Amino acid sequence: MLEIGDTLVSLELLNEHFCCDIAHCHGICCEEGDSGAPLLQEELEALEEVLPHILDRLSPAAREVIDRQGVAYTDMEGDLVTSIVDGRECVFAVRDGQGTWQCAIEQAWEQGMTAFRKPVSCHLYPVRLHQHRRFLAVEYHQWEVCRGACRLGDELKLPLYRFLKGPLVRRFGEEWYRELDEAAQAYYASDYYRNRR
Repeated sequence: MLEIGDTLVSLELLNEHFCCDIAHCHGICCEEGDSGAPLLQEELEALEEVLPHILDRLSPAAREVIDRQGVAYTDMEGDLVTSIVDGRECVFAVRDGQGTWQCAIEQAWEQGMTAFRKPVSCHLYPVRLHQHRRFLAVEYHQWEVCRGACRLGDELKLPLYRFLKGPLVRRFGEEWYRELDEAAQAYYASDYYRNRR
């Protein structure tokens, strides 16, 4: 683990290669999983503000869920997460003509309709954040559906932390990322790293 500010960053972010391959996975992370995408409390207000701009993009089933319980709920672990349809896809997930899941919020952001891109937990995936009493753990969540992304990352020799530069800067800031990058370079130059390869 690397200590950056009040975070502990898993070395997997440096050791693992990763690059999303939407043509391979078809955005299945928007559909599969135990619950919706984790939300920060302040993101709930942002979701409610963007909703009128994207409501007509959502499926009838998603609109019915939102009418009944809102854009988010508290899951069994006590976490605030996006609402989901029939225990599966996020209410904000929409399929394109090729059957690939897209985020209606991000579509609206790309069109300049909202300043909110999407929940930071979605933007950071496959990294997950876990708050502990004294630190925030920044960890890699390995999932079978991302096998294609791991393969593409290997081909490109792209470390996970570099693939996620934009989302990590969004969540933690430029200075935090600069410190992580410096720590990564020192790690790559270390005997420990060279000996494990």
